[in-house]
Amino acid sequence: MKNVFVTGGAGYIGSHTVDLLNKSGFNVTVFDNLVYGHQESIVGTRLIKGDLLNYSEIYGALKDGRYDAVIHFAAYASVGESVKDPYKYFQNNVYGTLNLLKSMVECGVLNLVFSSTCAIFGTPKTLPLSEELEKHPESPYGESKLMVENILSWYDQIYNLRSVALRYFNACGSSLDGSIGEDVRPPIRIIPNIMDAVLGKKTYFTLNGTDFPTPDGTCIRDYVHVLDLADAHLLALDYLKRENKTDQFNLGSERGSSNREIIRMVKKVTGCDFKVVEGPKRAGDPVALYADSSKAKRLLKWTPKHSDLKTIVETSWLWSRSHPYGYSPE
Repeated sequence: MKNVFVTGGAGYIGSHTVDLLNKSGFNVTVFDNLVYGHQESIVGTRLIKGDLLNYSEIYGALKDGRYDAVIHFAAYASVGESVKDPYKYFQNNVYGTLNLLKSMVECGVLNLVFSSTCAIFGTPKTLPLSEELEKHPESPYGESKLMVENILSWYDQIYNLRSVALRYFNACGSSLDGSIGEDVRPPIRIIPNIMDAVLGKKTYFTLNGTDFPTPDGTCIRDYVHVLDLADAHLLALDYLKRENKTDQFNLGSERGSSNREIIRMVKKVTGCDFKVVEGPKRAGDPVALYADSSKAKRLLKWTPKHSDLKTIVETSWLWSRSHPYGYSPE
């Protein structure tokens, strides 16, 4: 599977995966509307600017190439925004994917790696989270991803379209040389938010929730480095080629870090003591989430190499201090 079509490939996780695909000898074409993606993150890679909501654009892009597989990142991914505007999320994440799948079937491209999320599980009854646990999303974002996973099951049965769904936990970090990173404004993840406080772009960092039933009172999450996620996509392509079957995998570091641990590590790595203001819990925030990734390790042969908290923060800091305004000059 050397010819790969990547939707949303100019986004955060997509651009790191495209970089790894290029370095690994794949022929890569990116399809992105650049609403949240950045052309600067995929310099030297073929880019087709288009939108999955426009069927003729995605069909035209797919039929003009002889692709072996699609990696599908293109989606809106903010839990909070999805609660405020569910139409936007169901339209883009579900209808857009349906246009992609219809095009794939018509063009005879029957291998897909899908960017899914641990948000499909909602608040877990048990930890760690394995693939078989009950799924009850608590946001339109999580629901949209679960809907696509269910749709993929039907496309497997009806069209023999094989797919691997990769359910990310908390993606974080940047490329080891600081050349590629997360440029979402305003930032929605904890580490980019903290980095804005370190750089003085805001006067303080708001710590949401300090009375959780955890050792330090803050919620616990599973942080997995974006480079480890990128590696999983290449392994998923190999799995599709080798096994020719549809499957799903949880991708996490299998350990939790609290918000206070993140803050302490950022202060240690950067040498900066920024102001932290304690705020209320966010509605629906679970106490703790962390993955059981044993299935991915066993079947994909996936081994996270960069998902220790120190490396995550060091690479995030390298990107943030060299790109304080993201890919824009100011």
